[in-house]
Amino acid sequence: MESTVKVTAAEVNKLRQATGAGMMDCKKALVEAGGDFDKAIAVLRKKGQKVAEKRADRDSSEGAAIAKINADETAGVAIVLGCETDFVGKNENFVTLANQLGEVALNCATKEEFLAADFGGMTVAEKLTEQTGVIGEKLDITAFEKLEAPYVGQYVHINKIAALVGLSAKVDKAEILVKDVAMQVASMGATTLSYKDFDPAFVASETEARIAVIEKDNIELGRLGKTLKNVPKYISMAQITPEVLAQAEEDAKAELKAEGKPEQIWDRILPGKMERFISDNTTLDQEQCLLDQNFIKDEKISVAKYVASYGDVEVIGFKRATVG
Repeated sequence: MESTVKVTAAEVNKLRQATGAGMMDCKKALVEAGGDFDKAIAVLRKKGQKVAEKRADRDSSEGAAIAKINADETAGVAIVLGCETDFVGKNENFVTLANQLGEVALNCATKEEFLAADFGGMTVAEKLTEQTGVIGEKLDITAFEKLEAPYVGQYVHINKIAALVGLSAKVDKAEILVKDVAMQVASMGATTLSYKDFDPAFVASETEARIAVIEKDNIELGRLGKTLKNVPKYISMAQITPEVLAQAEEDAKAELKAEGKPEQIWDRILPGKMERFISDNTTLDQEQCLLDQNFIKDEKISVAKYVASYGDVEVIGFKRATVG
């Protein structure tokens, strides 16, 4: 028997604007709810719950990454609204939803607090469930990162990577500095600020693993009669003690003497040799330590040197949220 409940186009549009659901879904929900707006939302949410249950085991590895900074630029948040397909992740409405959620996330300290926060009369978690029914894909918050500092800036790369950087002070042109360093974070994927943050056991384990790989490669290179790779003793400044540096300098002097270089010019050559020694023996730092990486806009200097060019300011923290 056909329903006698009649709904107007205005009512359908109102529900559509509130939920993002399609015209037909909104009309059906309103009819099922007897024309009651709040009940219609509950109908759509129930549909979302059913879809969410069916798609619970799906992989939400696509989506949109966004970053938001508060008004006084002392706190920032980076989140990823995950979905199942890149097609949905690039959809304008989906990205708009991610940005709206980011504004809510900015006032939350943890992902759990964020999911329980109010979003238009429902929790964020409920909104995700509702939109799962609307969109037809599993939606999830796959990353939540919060950063607070005297000055915080952000950079977002095509809604796939969102980076936050915190400075110790808001110096002149800090907005340029913080954006450049955030681009570095997004591009190079550092895991820590400095080698000083490394656990000794981690460095030792990494050293052993890298040496094992090189020695294995050298067996094959030797079999083929090719030049063998250098087997490093060190991979981080965490291992390069004053004694190690002193020995490296003595070794460099011995090389210069063997090469017949006049002793009076050694002081001009030694700094370059020592810089090369450190560069060759800090590969782990260059890969994982933000301040020790080569600056992406000028690979002749480190990020630390670039930051120092802005005066009395330091990078005191960073966060990175990525799709996938």
